[in-house]
Amino acid sequence: MSDLQIRNMRFEEISIAADWAAAEGWNPGLADATCFAIPDAQGFFLGEIDGEPVATVSCVNYGETFAFLGFYIVRAAFRGAGHGLRIWNAAIAHAGSRVIGLDGVVAQQDNYRKSGFHLAYANIRYGGTIAAAPAPPADVVALEKVPFAIVEADDATVFPAPRGNFLRAWIDAPGHIGRALVRDGRLAAWGVIRPCRTGRKIGPLVADDRAGAEVIMRSLLASAGSGEVFLDVPAVNREAVALAESFGLEPVFETARMYTGAIRPLRLDRVFGVTSFELG
Repeated sequence: MSDLQIRNMRFEEISIAADWAAAEGWNPGLADATCFAIPDAQGFFLGEIDGEPVATVSCVNYGETFAFLGFYIVRAAFRGAGHGLRIWNAAIAHAGSRVIGLDGVVAQQDNYRKSGFHLAYANIRYGGTIAAAPAPPADVVALEKVPFAIVEADDATVFPAPRGNFLRAWIDAPGHIGRALVRDGRLAAWGVIRPCRTGRKIGPLVADDRAGAEVIMRSLLASAGSGEVFLDVPAVNREAVALAESFGLEPVFETARMYTGAIRPLRLDRVFGVTSFELG
């Protein structure tokens, strides 16, 4: 096989995975690496040969029941030698008995099935250039003004496990802008937009209905300004697909959301934008 050595990444090395993801065209956010270490600092793995990084993967444990796998990359010159399988197995072992989720490239679905993953639905990345939106309505507020416990409880309806520490870091990260829509005293929609290697991404975008999602999306665009924008949408949420298309965004990339087992019921009808393909 090889003398591949696998170890945990140090905090500052998570940027290696982000840089490789950018080279693959996955367009990570500028502050993603810092946020990604928050839920599980031991969940990032680096494979080296003679001290040279050749493979990465992450398997971030959220609590005791769920993990999410991402950043599965082997440098092109080192593929086909078994390095990917070895570092993959290290990541899977880190998850223990937890159910694991991932957003895999469509072409690799059969390989993921062989490892026990089952297709749940497709996520589609929509992208395009959008002009700055007009000022948001009065009932839209900065997300940080909403008590965090309320945001965290709402997030629990759309994500399989608690992720409060990560979510707080995501909202507060440099360059990230969050907005929330309050109706009749309750949180009806919220979202975050962040700068990426190319343009900006909106995610998460969570709403009771398309109208609320559109209000938040316009508010985020008004705050961030015009330019290239990306929105990752669960294909099973037809209202989310229609929202992306109404802004003139077009499909540019697709992933297969897969799980190794059953997760708690989620309100995918409320997911108008996925947080990230790397951590769910």
